[in-house]
Amino acid sequence: MFGVGFFCLFYYLGFFYPLFQQWYSGSMKVICMWLADRLDLQLHIYQLKTLIKIVKKTYRDFRLQGVMEGTLNSKTYDTVHSRLTVEEATVSVTDAGGLQGITMKDSDEEEG
Repeated sequence: MFGVGFFCLFYYLGFFYPLFQQWYSGSMKVICMWLADRLDLQLHIYQLKTLIKIVKKTYRDFRLQGVMEGTLNSKTYDTVHSRLTVEEATVSVTDAGGLQGITMKDSDEEEG
C-alpha cells in the first residue's frame, strides 16, 4: 500500500526535520546571545567577517534542508541580521574596503 518513499518521507519529517529546526534555532540563539553580551562594543573587523559568513552559510544550508521560512526568519535571526548590518555599515564608514566584499546584503539579494 505505501512505498519506500512514503516511509522515508515519514522518517525525515518525524526525526530529521525537528532536529534541523532545533539545530538552526539553537545556532542563531548562541550567536544572538554572544552579540548581546557585546552590545556596547563594536565588533572587530575579523569577528564581523566571520559572523557574516557563518550566519549566511547557516541560513542557506538549513533552507536547503527544508527548514520552514517561519523558523529561518525568526525574531532571533532578525536581531542577528540587524546587528550585523549595523556593524557592517559602521565598518564601511570607518574603514573603506575592510570587509573586502563580504556583506549581509548578498543573502537578501539571493533570496529574492
